Amino acid sequence: MKIGVIGAGPAGMMAAIEASKNGAAVTIFDKNEKCGKKLYITGKGRCNLTNYCEIPEFLQNVVNNGKFLMSALSRFSPRDTYNFFEKHLPLKIERGNRVFPQSDKSSDVLKVFNKLLTENKVIVKLNENVLNVKPSGSEFLIDTKDNQYVFDKVIIACGGQSYKGTGSTGDGYKFAKKLGHNIIDIKPALVSLLTEKTYIAGLAGLTLKNVLASVEYNGKTYSEFGELLFTHDGVSGPIILTLSSKINRFCLDNLCLSIDFKPALDFKALEERVRSDMEKYKQKQFKNSLFDLLPKNLVPNFIKYVKIEDEKESSFVTAAERTKIVWALKNFKLKILGLDDVENAIITSGGVDTREINPKTMESKILKNLYFCGEVIDCDALTGGFNMQIALSTGVSAGYFSSVKDSTALG
Repeated sequence: MKIGVIGAGPAGMMAAIEASKNGAAVTIFDKNEKCGKKLYITGKGRCNLTNYCEIPEFLQNVVNNGKFLMSALSRFSPRDTYNFFEKHLPLKIERGNRVFPQSDKSSDVLKVFNKLLTENKVIVKLNENVLNVKPSGSEFLIDTKDNQYVFDKVIIACGGQSYKGTGSTGDGYKFAKKLGHNIIDIKPALVSLLTEKTYIAGLAGLTLKNVLASVEYNGKTYSEFGELLFTHDGVSGPIILTLSSKINRFCLDNLCLSIDFKPALDFKALEERVRSDMEKYKQKQFKNSLFDLLPKNLVPNFIKYVKIEDEKESSFVTAAERTKIVWALKNFKLKILGLDDVENAIITSGGVDTREINPKTMESKILKNLYFCGEVIDCDALTGGFNMQIALSTGVSAGYFSSVKDSTALG
């Protein structure tokens, strides 16, 4: 059986290795000069291989279509990923159950993939951009610039549309759509938010810890606690990346990001704190009375937000103004202008409609012998190794079931 795999990222390489282990003659194509180019930036260059947790906890970190992934995760779980790579290189588990190679080098992970591709006699076609995929009778034709190839089955593993320099240019969506599949709208995920700049001017690079960021949509509040980073165009940092994945499919018109600078204090406690600080600095100007509450370079922006005369003595700050200060400390609102460009997103949200893919086998329900795996599918998760595991698990399923004689009968 001849199988063509389009895309030599982690999902495609895993599918190729799994299919070849079952005796299939596998050819993998990639437009880049090397396999796994996006691996070099995964986990900030250290390659976060998976999240070492149980499947129920894993699924809590999947933003879209977690139920679709249950079968694939059962076939190849985070524990299986750990055991798979530990045979070839030392691993370590860090904060949040993140798994990395002990060397902290993505290149070591890629060496494992290349070794297994070679050992399993996978034909690797680099610098060969696939231009078209089409069925021809009971076979598939794959066209590249200079050649045409014939396969019994095809696995599309082209990745998403973020970090285009790594080859993720959305080709898989084009192929899938041409082959009859519905594509869920592509959105950037795990990405910065663009906001109005009136109250963030000059704050780029400022990091705030232990704050609460929230977005309210249709009566429901989406909140994240932790670290936030101001940028030239808005906000980023771990909690913002997570929020972006939870709201990226909403209509963002008229939505605001609300920042609670003091989530550990309720309104009453914070009101007493502000009153105390105003008393403590009563002989100082108002602009010099907030340094116990906020970072120094944030204070001018905050004063601009609350619209209180900055040079008035703190002793003249009224009770109404203190209430305004407390409210702003708990609800510093920034109008959301949009998501940062998908090019800057860690992962792509959207893709091939999961309702048109068999969740057990990764085979298309529309076209027999066509399979999908990895980021091209409409599944995405939060940071921490979850997206890599999705790629590996769906890759194993696609590789296995494309290479067995009766994929509907085996599990």
